[in-house]
Parts: sequence; C-alpha cells; structure tokens
Amino acid sequence: MDTLHPAPRNPALTADVAVIGAGIIGLGIAHEARRSGRSVVVIDPAPATGATFAAAGMLAPVSELHYQEEDLLELMLASSQLWPGFVEGLQSAARGTGYRTTPTLAVGADAADRRAFADLRDVQLGLSLEIRALPLREAREREPLLSPQISCAFEIPGDHQVDPRRLAATILESLGRHSPEAASWVDGVTDGFLLNTAAAGLLWEDAKGEDARVAGVLLADGAMVRATETVLANGLGASALEGLPEGLVLPLRPVYGDILRLRVPRHLQPLLTATVRGLVRGVPVYIVPRDDGTVVIGASQREDGPSSASVVSAGGVYQLLRDAQVLLPAVAELELLESTARARPGTPDNAPLLGRVGTAAPRAGRDGGQLPGLIVATGFFRHGVLLTPAAASICVGLMDGRRDERWTRFRPDRFPNSLHPAPATIKEHA
Repeated sequence: MDTLHPAPRNPALTADVAVIGAGIIGLGIAHEARRSGRSVVVIDPAPATGATFAAAGMLAPVSELHYQEEDLLELMLASSQLWPGFVEGLQSAARGTGYRTTPTLAVGADAADRRAFADLRDVQLGLSLEIRALPLREAREREPLLSPQISCAFEIPGDHQVDPRRLAATILESLGRHSPEAASWVDGVTDGFLLNTAAAGLLWEDAKGEDARVAGVLLADGAMVRATETVLANGLGASALEGLPEGLVLPLRPVYGDILRLRVPRHLQPLLTATVRGLVRGVPVYIVPRDDGTVVIGASQREDGPSSASVVSAGGVYQLLRDAQVLLPAVAELELLESTARARPGTPDNAPLLGRVGTAAPRAGRDGGQLPGLIVATGFFRHGVLLTPAAASICVGLMDGRRDERWTRFRPDRFPNSLHPAPATIKEHA
C-alpha cells in the first residue's frame, strides 16, 4: 500500500479529538469538545494568525443576510442565540473577549443607498427579523460624530460584536488551564493540548475494508496523532491535506479582504459606541469600535489570486478610508495603526462545509452511511466568527452521536461528485 510519509520517527500522541486548525472555528470546536469531557489536541503552526487575525468580529445575522443566501439565515440566527452562553464559559479568563450586545446602526450616504437599505429591510422584515428605521436626529444623538449628511439610519438590535483576537487568545488561555494530572491533558504537546506544527494528512484504520475510519492526523515531521475524532478546521488548507476520502472535493476558494485598525485620539473618544455598517454609493463599509480606544474599518472584498493572500491593496485602503469618512468625518483625524489582508475560505454557495462525510453506501449500524472519525468544518467565508458557537455545538453533537437534520444541508459532500468509497492513497497506523 502506498503511504503519504515515511514511518513516524516519534511515538504517536493520543487524544480523544484532534482539531486541525487554530483559527476561531477550530478553537471554538476544541473549547466545546474539552467542555464535553474530551481530551483535545489542536494542530496549527501559527494559531489565530489567518483570517481570525483580520476579522472584525461582527455578530450580524440580520445585517449579513444576502439575497439568495436565505438558507444560511437559520444557522446564523441559531448561532447568534448561542453567543451569550459561549462567552459565559470563557469569562473566568483574564483577558476577556470584547463581547458587546450594543445594537448595530446601519446608515446610508445618499438617496440610492437609502433605497437599497429600504429594499433589504423589506426582505428582512418579511423573514421576521428585527430592524427599525431611526429618525436621523435620533441616530446622531446616539452617535454625535456621524455625518449630518447621512440619508438614513436603522437600528438592528440583534447584531452585536466580539473582538476575535481577544477571543482567540482567551480560548487558548482557557484550553491551557489544566494540569498534567487531569484527564484532559495530552502528554508530549504544549500545555497539554497544542501542537505548533503543520498537519500533512489523515491517518486511517482498515482503509480498504468495510470498517474504514479516520483515526487521526499525520504531521509534516512524520509523527502522528491518533484520535477518535478528527476535525478539519484549517480553512483553505483543508482541501490540500493528503489522505482525504477518495473523491471528496472541498471546493474552497480564497476571498481576500483588506481591513484597517486605527487609534482614536483622546479628545475624540468614544468615536462610536456601536458598530456602524454603511453603504456609500452602493459600496459597503463598516466601522467597529473596540474597548481599547481603537476602531476597525473594513472590509474590501476581492478574488484576485493567491499572490494577494497577505498583500494589502492601496486601492482598498483608499476606498475604505474615503467611504468611512463620508459617514464619519472624524476618521480623518485617527492614527492608522495597521492594514491587514487575509484570505477567507468561500464555497460555491457561500455556505460552510460542516458535518460528517458520507460513504459510498450505508453500512449496518453506521449513522446513515457516515464515515466515522472525520468531521469537516471549513468554508465559513464572511461568517466564521458569528458561526463559531453553532459550529462547535454541531461538531460536538456529532461526536456524541447526535445529528440535527436542520444542518445536513451544509454537509461537506453536498456538491456533485463528492460521494466516495474508501481512500486510495492513505497512511494506516499500526
């Protein structure tokens, strides 16, 4: 049988769950798996430095509703409802999460933007979402630095925010708060849970037989992690792993975005008390205040090739600053601290790849023909932060043998030609 790597040089590590990827999705799943009583290994050479590092952290199921993406709405609303409990489980950490429940304001720059917001509001109200038109005077009383020239304002009570960088750091801190005597501790890794190395592929048991299952992770250095459950949560990298089930296609595409961080001078603080989402001549822009006296402005969106993964576009920065100033003229007085570009993993229908993978045919005693040991959680595109609690809950439910039929529409093998028998090129553990 062909193998992916030379024989491992080191003894295999063992855990209940191996999570490939320490972005916000992977960390959220690891946190929930640990809370369920499982030992967890998180595998990532640079935790929380990808899309999570650039994300603004808007928890916006109402604002993020896009035409022809209504199938996502139920999942976004469900995840939004999970956020208070998700954060509550992390409150003992010292650094906090930056979670705010202040309503979001949506504002338009001109008459065309007002009409676009009004049309979208009709769709939102038709779906029983809560959004309220605000008199312009009331909007400016709430946020005095808004431009007097804005054409419309809406309050969205259910759209909130979190600070993804603080959240990721808090989860990492929380996962590390256990002792070597604890059942959750995994020997041979940092803080009993973290492997700062890259995953190369999947480890299999009985690969060609009727009892084929994923049994862990092969690492780039030739070592391995044996696990009862393996979660692919490494964003765009998931499709490049070796040993994926034969025929499985994870149709991920990189969508790049520029985002800015700026410091607010003391005499302008607070610049805003709530997230402002705007349209300026039909182009979206948002301004998100942070607890530390900074704001985040974003985000451009482009699909212009892999060489742009971390390259900030001068045109994107110009557009963001220009449009933000139309809505909030005081932006011109802020200090530019950082410009960041990252790629987010998109899919053909802009919905996540979330769940177990099917087998070629159902097998007796096997949850409707589901491949054991493997869960996919990637392709979250614009919604990774918002959907973290839902993804974590769904994945741990699958580990517990519970499958919520509402979410089978997001199965990772839902696209044509994605159903498969056993893998052809794999590595079995001894």
